[in-house]
Amino acid sequence: MRVCYPVASVRKPNKGQKLRIVSLAPSATSILCAIGAKKFLVGVTKWCTAVADVRELPQVGDCWRMESLEELLALQPTLVIGSVPYKQETVADLLKEPLNFLAMNPRTLADIAEDILLLGRITGCSAVARQTVERMHRAFASVANQQGKQRRTRVYCEAWPNPRITSPPWVAEIVKIAGGHMIQPAGERVSETQIAESAPEVIVLAWAATGKNADPRQAYKVAAWKEVPAIRAKRVHVVSDELLNTPGPPLVKGAMELRRILTAAREPA
Repeated sequence: MRVCYPVASVRKPNKGQKLRIVSLAPSATSILCAIGAKKFLVGVTKWCTAVADVRELPQVGDCWRMESLEELLALQPTLVIGSVPYKQETVADLLKEPLNFLAMNPRTLADIAEDILLLGRITGCSAVARQTVERMHRAFASVANQQGKQRRTRVYCEAWPNPRITSPPWVAEIVKIAGGHMIQPAGERVSETQIAESAPEVIVLAWAATGKNADPRQAYKVAAWKEVPAIRAKRVHVVSDELLNTPGPPLVKGAMELRRILTAAREPA
């Protein structure tokens, strides 16, 4: 289910009033910058700086923890954009205020394209938004065309290690584009035994909010994984969090990185 709070209330500013956006979601920030709407941003979270050059903007909390709602309100936003997952109490506090709040909850690449087009309409950047979507489609097609008729590699993509949670649903699509097959349902909690029984040939760690700092050494220490093909072949790879967990333009680089990893996995040792 896609969640928006509420789309109907996300209206353009009154005549003479400038659109002022506070982004609590790295995905929204990456999209706004890609479609030429960075000029409307007046505030972001610290997590947004990993996906776009917005370090000069004031940083507020996020959808999990809003340290100072007053600081956000002082930015006089006409629109606040968040994303799922979020902390219910934090969003409830935002919704008490007289502001427009949009929560994005994409599950698929098609959803992500819709979000890009939506933000294009809101910001008056529809043409560039359409071009952005088209460029992403072409890039994904180019990566997919490199697959040919080769057998798909069995891949386990992890978004969090404790508890173990598989990467979001759109990552399963990215894995397929790159020539692989996700061996566990996307976006779900899984056990180490389940993963072992699925026998992945490649393990990809893209832990949320860690950048490139996922620790592959932990995978090699899991007792249940000693006979897993990926472990035996030492094919545990780290992909930057923002390249797989940001539902927006950064996914193109994520697809290219996965393609590189899976291509190398097929080469003779």
